[in-house]
Amino acid sequence: MQLNKISNLFGGRVGVTACLLALAVAPIANAAYPERPITIIVPWAAGGGTDATARIIAHGLQQELGQPVNVVNRAGGSGVVGHTAMMQAQPDGYTVGYATGEVNMMHWLGLTKLTYKDFTPIAQMNFDPSSIQVSADAPYKNINDLISEIKEKPAGTFKASGTGLGGSWHILFYGLLLDQGIDPKKVSWIPSDGAAPAMRDLVAGGIQIAPCSIPEARAMIQAGKAKSLGVVSAERNLAFPDVPTYKEATGSDYSLNEWRGVVGPKEMPEEARSTLEAALEKVYNSSEYKDFMKKQGYGMKWRGSEDFGQFMADSDAEFGEIMKKVGLAKD
Repeated sequence: MQLNKISNLFGGRVGVTACLLALAVAPIANAAYPERPITIIVPWAAGGGTDATARIIAHGLQQELGQPVNVVNRAGGSGVVGHTAMMQAQPDGYTVGYATGEVNMMHWLGLTKLTYKDFTPIAQMNFDPSSIQVSADAPYKNINDLISEIKEKPAGTFKASGTGLGGSWHILFYGLLLDQGIDPKKVSWIPSDGAAPAMRDLVAGGIQIAPCSIPEARAMIQAGKAKSLGVVSAERNLAFPDVPTYKEATGSDYSLNEWRGVVGPKEMPEEARSTLEAALEKVYNSSEYKDFMKKQGYGMKWRGSEDFGQFMADSDAEFGEIMKKVGLAKD
């Protein structure tokens, strides 16, 4: 249609302008999510389990959605910095986060008022039990040897690290000490920005114990600089079949897992949430994701948006009870 015909139809220049604006805006209004790159915030340092699993998820999402998916590490404050950045992001679906179990702990510690209620749950993708690492030249052959030494030595002899104060690996390890009748205060906890820096500190001699998931310790174990004394789970890790379980060593059924899942800010658009949930389920069921997780030894657990939200609520209460028992809860 020629411009003068458009002018006649719409009454001169004003009509032409309005028509052209309408034509320009229409494709934007009808654009389907996502139409630009997506960012995933990781609340821990690069090189740890959260970072590694987030990156394989980002790669899968990029293939499913046809848009770049970038991972940004926002470590610090025992997880507060990154989780706060997730919460404060624009609720448009273009900035989401890879939340961890610390969501259910930070507010109990009094570090933040942020809780699981401040997020839109999208999908849980991973869970991992803790394992107990020591330096390769440490004299302990199993968890029992270490437990006996902790009981015998004065308080402060041992230092441990694997996450921030009150983080998943901290609470799990202190729960293990309680399970063995040991006052958790006998072992000093050194806060870190995740398992990767903690493992480096273990090898350097700054700490003696590194509770974290065994895949996070893989590099140092394979380099012959560290060894795992056991997995705090009822079953051995299939990627590390020679590492015994805590139950095998002690007969105890005690276990507590770290969880990780994708969340968005509150009031996230339903189109974005449902699109991401569907894409994440495809990623979770892909052979690429399964092969990576199995090879590296990471645990797999799928929970869709509704189930994930309920799980976070239940975990919040569970972690809160443990933190009260070890004297860390401020709420």
